[in-house]
Amino acid sequence: MGRILAIDYGRKRCGVAVTDTLKISANGLPTLETPRLMGWLKDYVDKETVERILIGEPKQTNGLPSENMRYITPFVGKLKKEIPDIPVEMVDERFTSVIAHREMIAAGFKKSDRQRKGLADEMSAVIILTSWLDAHSL
Repeated sequence: MGRILAIDYGRKRCGVAVTDTLKISANGLPTLETPRLMGWLKDYVDKETVERILIGEPKQTNGLPSENMRYITPFVGKLKKEIPDIPVEMVDERFTSVIAHREMIAAGFKKSDRQRKGLADEMSAVIILTSWLDAHSL
């Protein structure tokens, strides 16, 4: 059984999360600098069985694509070319950053930890993956 991997793509950093092999839980992985992401993904899928890659799709509150899609669309095209055997799916990521910050507050994270942007990116990837798992549970 393979894992599902989720990415919260950003211009500087990317949050990454992955399921366990039973696809029950989502776990955050260390945040990556965006230029290192593709190489990291290739290495990861060489070592682990990945069934699907989810990419957070930024949308405005009215449902239209946000300005950040101009960075994500080329990445998705390159990802499909570089790793063609794994399906790539876009997942609505509206409000994931807000939810991530609220979750950090609820979990008792110190203000200095909450301001660590990489942590919010990682948590956003976990939220993207968890929402997908919830929508696709049997």
